[in-house]
This record gives sequence, C-alpha cells and structure tokens, in this order.
Amino acid sequence: MVFKKVLLINIQESALDKKYWDKIDSLTSSKVFLKKDSPEIMQELKDADCLLVAFSIPVTKEMIDAAPKLKLICVLATAYGKIDINYAKEKGIVVSNVAGYSTEAVAEFSIATILENIRQLEEGKKRGHAGNYDEEGLKAREIKGGIFGVIGLGSIGKRVAEIANGFGADVRYWSRQKKDVPFKYQDVDTLIAEADFLSLNLAQTPDTENFLNKKRLRSIKKGAVVLNTVPMELVDIDALVERLSVGDITFILDHSDETPKEVMNKLSQFKNCIIYPPMAYITAEARIAKQKIFTENIENFLKGKPTNVVN
Repeated sequence: MVFKKVLLINIQESALDKKYWDKIDSLTSSKVFLKKDSPEIMQELKDADCLLVAFSIPVTKEMIDAAPKLKLICVLATAYGKIDINYAKEKGIVVSNVAGYSTEAVAEFSIATILENIRQLEEGKKRGHAGNYDEEGLKAREIKGGIFGVIGLGSIGKRVAEIANGFGADVRYWSRQKKDVPFKYQDVDTLIAEADFLSLNLAQTPDTENFLNKKRLRSIKKGAVVLNTVPMELVDIDALVERLSVGDITFILDHSDETPKEVMNKLSQFKNCIIYPPMAYITAEARIAKQKIFTENIENFLKGKPTNVVN
C-alpha cells in the first residue's frame, strides 16, 4: 500500500537526505511541493491523501475540509500547535509529529545559553580577541545553589532539569501532572516568583498561549534569567516589553524566525533580551534522528501502526 499523492508544504529538497527522499518515494505514487503562501494549496489538497508540513505551518479546518481524501498529516517538527488536531481527529485523519529527536540538543542549548549569559562569555571572547586580557569589571554567578525552575516536564524539560541538577541547582518543576522524578513539584505561580533560572518547555496549544502573562512576568524575581525555547505565543509580548524595560531580568529566546517582525523589532531594542536564530535543535545527531522518525511515521501509518500520534 502506498499513498496516491503526497502534498508537501514548505518542505524543501534540502530538508531531507537522499536516502530519506528515496524512502518517501517508495511510499507514494506522486509528490507535490508548494511554498506556504502558494495560492495552489487548496486546489492541490482536493486529491491529496497525505499532507507533510514544515514547522509552524498552519493546517486549518478549511484546509482539512478541502481535502476529503486526506488520511495522514505529518509535521516535520515536534511542535504541532498550528494544526487543528481536534478537527482532524473528527475527520478520521491521523496527525503525527517528530517527537523526541532534539531532546538532547535543546536541553544542552538551554544550559549553554544560560552559562554564556551568567558567565559573560561573549564579553570575555571579545576582550581576548582584541588583546585585552584584563578581567576588570567582569561579573559572574553560578548555577549551583540557585533555584532552577522548569515549566513543563516533557522529554526536553526533564532533560534540562537533569542537567541543571548535575550542576548542583535546586531544581523545581511544574507540569500539568506530577511526575515520578527526584525534583520538587511546585505551584506554577510560586515557582515563577521564586526561580533564579526559569526554563519554559510547554507545547504551544490554545491553553498555553500567553502562559507568561502580565501577572506572572511582573512576579519574576529580580536578576532572574528566563529561557524560552518554545514559540513566543506562550508569552504576553506587551507585558514582556514592560518587564524588560525595567532592566532587572534577562529573557532568552530562539524562536525568532517565526515571531512577527514587529515583535522582534520591539524585543531587539533591549540588551537584556538575548535573541538567537532557531538553533536550539541543530546538532548532527538531531538532524539524522528527525529525518528517520519523520519517514518512519509515514511508513508505519501505511503498515497500520501509526507512530507519534498527537490526536
């Protein structure tokens, strides 16, 4: 059994290595590539029985209604917040994501960015490169002994907590459900107010949008470092701007590519807002795992054993 037509939205040839494209070719009779803003999407959906989408590509109720033959939606990412998974389920369409491929990559990036900030590594590199070997004015602090709050204890959040624990931090967490872990569970509002370091690791859903609202942002401890490696829809931007303007916290993010330009223009004005390209997930190991899981999701569906189903 193979798919008759696979529609790919915003997935370029460079996204997968040849052997994975060969695998997909063996699982379908035809492929159609379209960009996310293509006017042909609705027309091409009419006879597509498999839809493959890149990260942050919306799959709406209208799109699903336009695809009466659709059986499977696969997203080439872990996040699936812009796919109407509930409506897809109503229509009997399976939605799969690429779960767990970048757990280690994102977790290591999370700790690395915090260390770069609190140890002034960028300033040190600048001085050394310029021939200035004076440590005058450099200030630093340690992760050890600090309250390290992790919000959302999925695979990435748990790994962040484990690494922070290895540094000797007082690791605490909040998740929708308590987990069997050696870390202290704490009420989310108390945790946000007490943490010296705060890692946001929740999936984007309608329930989590603006999770860091005005009240919570105002409650963040002076001097705290907040790390967000998830979509910025989880943050009340106006409230974040207000808190950044006070100048007493640091906010780190890497979902800059999908955040509206006007929002990034606001945030980039603040030195205490550290902005990275979307690079947390980028390691050689994660790249291979991502392709492997993605193609296996397609293959396993055709075998009658769907994997990484999110609806």
